[in-house]
Amino acid sequence: MGTERSSSSDEKKLIMEPLLSDNPNPKGGLRTMPFIIANEAFERVASIGLHSNMIMYLTREYNLETTAATIILFIWSAVTNLMPVLGAFISDSYAGRYRMVGFGSIATLLGMVLLWLTTIIPDAKPPLCDPASSICEPPTASQLLFLYSSLGFMSVGAGGIRSSSLAFGADQLNNREDNLQNAGILQRYFSWYYVAVSVSSMFAVTCIVYIQDKLGWKVGLGVPAALMLLSVLSFFLASSFYVKLKAKTSLLTGLAQVIVASYKNRHMKSPSQATDDNIYHIRKKSMLLLPSEKLSWLNKACIVRDPQQDLTSDGRATNPWSLCTVDQVEELKALIKVIPLWSTGIIIGVTLDQHSFPIQVSTMDRKITSNFEIPPGSFGIFMIITVILWIALYDRIIIPLASKLSGKSTYLSLKKRLGIGLFCSSASMAAWAIVETFRREIAIKEGFSDDPRAVINMSSMWLLPHLVLGGLAMAFNTIGQSQFYYTELPRSMASISSTLLGIGSSTASLVSSFIINVVDKVTRSGGKESWVSANINKGHYDYYYWLLAGLSMANFIYFLVCSKAYGPCEDEGKEKDNTITEEH
Repeated sequence: MGTERSSSSDEKKLIMEPLLSDNPNPKGGLRTMPFIIANEAFERVASIGLHSNMIMYLTREYNLETTAATIILFIWSAVTNLMPVLGAFISDSYAGRYRMVGFGSIATLLGMVLLWLTTIIPDAKPPLCDPASSICEPPTASQLLFLYSSLGFMSVGAGGIRSSSLAFGADQLNNREDNLQNAGILQRYFSWYYVAVSVSSMFAVTCIVYIQDKLGWKVGLGVPAALMLLSVLSFFLASSFYVKLKAKTSLLTGLAQVIVASYKNRHMKSPSQATDDNIYHIRKKSMLLLPSEKLSWLNKACIVRDPQQDLTSDGRATNPWSLCTVDQVEELKALIKVIPLWSTGIIIGVTLDQHSFPIQVSTMDRKITSNFEIPPGSFGIFMIITVILWIALYDRIIIPLASKLSGKSTYLSLKKRLGIGLFCSSASMAAWAIVETFRREIAIKEGFSDDPRAVINMSSMWLLPHLVLGGLAMAFNTIGQSQFYYTELPRSMASISSTLLGIGSSTASLVSSFIINVVDKVTRSGGKESWVSANINKGHYDYYYWLLAGLSMANFIYFLVCSKAYGPCEDEGKEKDNTITEEH
């Protein structure tokens, strides 16, 4: 009796753990982390370092108008952000994560080498403008094709690396017997992975851009290519140590099949009303024997009405668009289930987007010493420093101390981290609104109402509370989102889960543009000065930031509702199971 109960408990536990399950494979582990993280870090340094200063290269070396160059970079950025979605589909459905990261690394390296060759080959770009006559020869079609090819390879490469690198690293750690400890290890991995990306970004926008400005384009574009070569070598160097999971077949097609099959079978009796003769179509070697009761209307997609007609001799569906497996149904349910919580990350993305336009800080006193002042575009470094310091403090001091005091592995649950990040985001915008109110009043008192570029007598260090809170929002929510998607979605959807954060960021950019356009049109009606006027001393950016703070707080309340409706996460379930086990 006890053996049966134990067996049933173990089976249930396996079903509930699609990602954090035991893995007896001796490969993988922490020894592979330096190679995987280095691969991503070098790719980010190379790509961000190129993108940061590319507008100067296109206008000065290719003689392109600023508008044309901007359009090219916008399209390049848009394609680069969308490619990880395609990369995730190919990775999860056909190629596998190892092959996808390897292919992406090689494609990115090829793109950077081609771009570097434009500085070496004289005919690869038009001659420089003649200063005397101000005549600028435009690039030819073949020259633009060569340029576009380099940008295209880099976009394809980014799709391969960014869609699979994070999940591939997590695959190496899924071999622990203690599932609660495994969840803690994953949390550390996601945190330090994000630190590596943040440090890489910080290095790219400072050192790489400096090299391009001071040493010229041959060296400036050659360094990113050399770093990308190191990225490729670091990844393939540890190839024999990696855990290489096989891909499933056509994941997105399978999700579409569930929708079509459930619609076709919509008139069928629901599973709760079905007779005992109904059989669910089960994938071979699957631990899922029955579909869950949530979104039960989708369960009609996996009911076998007539085994002789619906199934082949080897147990496969005769028509996969009319009959799906229980696993397919549960994968779609899992994706639908996370969408409400995923949507709560859009507004925090909107608030973080505001740091791309350091308008106010350029009018404040930015001097650190009498001979040095911080560039306006570099103030985001305080957010990155906050992220790094908090992760180090949390990982090395707070968690070990809390675990020692409680006598067991202790850490903040995923939903708590997401919620804290959203609250910090709202507080960050409120702090910015308060500082902007005082900055505007000082500018008017000093007689700079008509001079938006004038530097006022107010230290830019007043923005530190806003920047620190923004950094904490990133540390809690952004990193938490990555682990949340990876943990909550089935293993077969791991690469797609790693792209959800990027999709949210892209959506946030569109929403941010929509909000500022609406604010501009509404507040300038009747001949009034717009809140987001080009003259920041006449506008009311403080009102705009208060609006974003209010939207962020409303988003936090929306998150609480979604969180309660979602139920316990995987990490909360494991902690509860561990507690029950210890009590007995």
